[in-house]
Amino acid sequence: MSVQRLPTAAFAHRISLPPEIAFLLAEGVEARLLIRAAREAAAVGTDAATALLSAGLMDETAYYRALARKLGAPYLDGPIAFGLGLRFPDSLIAGLAPLAPGSVAPCVLAPRGRLIAELLDAPHRAAMPAITSPTHLREAVFAAIPGAVADHAAQDLRRHAPERAVPREPASRWLLLLVLASIAALCLFAMLPPALARAVTLAGQGLFLAMTTFRLTALVIPAPVAADPVDLLGDSELPVYTVLVALHREAAVVPRLIQGLMALDYPAAKLDIKLLLEADDPETAAAVARSALPARFEVITVPPGMPRTKPRALNAALPLARGALLTVYDAEDWPDPGQLRLSASLFARLPESTACLQGRLVIDNAGDSLLARAFALEYAGLFDVLNPALARLALPIPLGGTSMHLRTRVLRDLRGWDPWNVTEDADLGIRLALAGYAVGDLPSATIEEAPARLGPWLAQRTRWLKGLMQTSLAHGRHPLVNACRLGGLETLGAVALVPGTVASALAYPVCLAGAVWNFLILEIQAAPSFLDNLAAGLAITLFGVGLAAMALPALVGCARRGWGDLAQVAPCMPVYFLLVSLAAWMALIELVRDPVRWNKTPHGLSRTSRSGRLRRVVS
Repeated sequence: MSVQRLPTAAFAHRISLPPEIAFLLAEGVEARLLIRAAREAAAVGTDAATALLSAGLMDETAYYRALARKLGAPYLDGPIAFGLGLRFPDSLIAGLAPLAPGSVAPCVLAPRGRLIAELLDAPHRAAMPAITSPTHLREAVFAAIPGAVADHAAQDLRRHAPERAVPREPASRWLLLLVLASIAALCLFAMLPPALARAVTLAGQGLFLAMTTFRLTALVIPAPVAADPVDLLGDSELPVYTVLVALHREAAVVPRLIQGLMALDYPAAKLDIKLLLEADDPETAAAVARSALPARFEVITVPPGMPRTKPRALNAALPLARGALLTVYDAEDWPDPGQLRLSASLFARLPESTACLQGRLVIDNAGDSLLARAFALEYAGLFDVLNPALARLALPIPLGGTSMHLRTRVLRDLRGWDPWNVTEDADLGIRLALAGYAVGDLPSATIEEAPARLGPWLAQRTRWLKGLMQTSLAHGRHPLVNACRLGGLETLGAVALVPGTVASALAYPVCLAGAVWNFLILEIQAAPSFLDNLAAGLAITLFGVGLAAMALPALVGCARRGWGDLAQVAPCMPVYFLLVSLAAWMALIELVRDPVRWNKTPHGLSRTSRSGRLRRVVS
């Protein structure tokens, strides 16, 4: 950065600057920039060094070079020779790492925030650590011990909470055990006396009816709307907010993503945005490099390793998150600009037991195809009807993969995401519930792009359903223990939404064909007694309730969104769910053959955009 030397003595008498930037006057930094940083820091409630760097008023490297000169310490800007004791993530969390014997100092320090003022106010020490910037320290640590970073990202949950992670054993073992148990149950059922067999049949039908009505119950729970306004926090009251975005083969949408993130209504000094790249993705890295990123953006290249999943990338960055609150966005997302401020304001008045707020995901390219319109209806039913109802009832919510806002402390306590689960969001929602935390509703929209063609849609849905199977296996190993942790109604909800979703998708074609054959083609004969008719009556009820559960939430979601033009697609939902069933069977096969395969969804292909925000942005 080029600076203009000014008569600093005169300014020193007239201006009271915080110590973390006051020393820059002697370095020739313009006083007006320092005054602006000090005022910004006072307005938003942060330290002046963070305000200075976040506003782009001074380059990070130039600042830390000047700080090293002021402290009389060496500055490290090239390769760093670390000594024994270098650890991930501990060294980066502390901002302090040991140097090899014979180096210019015993250790290297990358101070942030208030610590800088404390260093400047402390008496001079003979054994002063070397200084470097936080970005350079992080890059050097990732380069020095990439295996440790990759191991932490992939194994931390399995190491500390194996009972909450996807089983290490091949899924085929668990599926074989499940098949054998099912066969044994059917054989036992065939041996039961008629009366007892009928009782078991009625009980099973009743259980399935209860799970199916979960979706219909949401229709009678009023939507939380503007009738309950939120007092938004001012800038000085807001916490630091971390935003994680994992990017892999996303060069086409990088300009639009950055434009959407730059539009967020949140103080720059309190934003910690991390773009996570894969080491073997030069196209996305080049697209990010071409973008003029503000200082609040940090680009992190995740060291290579297995599994190649989004949650592994998120886990690599989680220890580096500086925010008390954290959210995840996908590459194609365009969140409402006020989403972070609304989330922080809600968290401030909610109890600590509410660890997560789920935002509303909205499909914006419904005009691309009939498949995209059905997808838009499905999301409207899920995020505008079902999830808000579950939140009001304090029931477990399988989270969406984006726009879930979390208390960072809780997420770290849970050891982040399960990198071996390809639907890590739903799994995290169940783990939050098992740990005693609640998920609330965040009435703020995030625009998303849906696959408009069958191939990409099928690959994406296969991954989602495979992840629900992995989640079912992970938490179904100790069913009684987990049921006691959750409670009765909560267990019913979790079963209905995770394994129930998978089971219904797998069984749907058979049940639909049987229902059509028995109810629409064959004539149902009335039995002489009420009990003899009850099983057939419940079967007919299940058929009708199931169809209603597919279409009605979507219709109500359309009404709440004001999408009258999409309501005509609702009668197609039973056919749409046949495609979901196909994806479920593909997921079952893939679970055995390639359990951690991540079916990448291409983005940046939308031809229409209801909001206009999915248009291509040229960098």
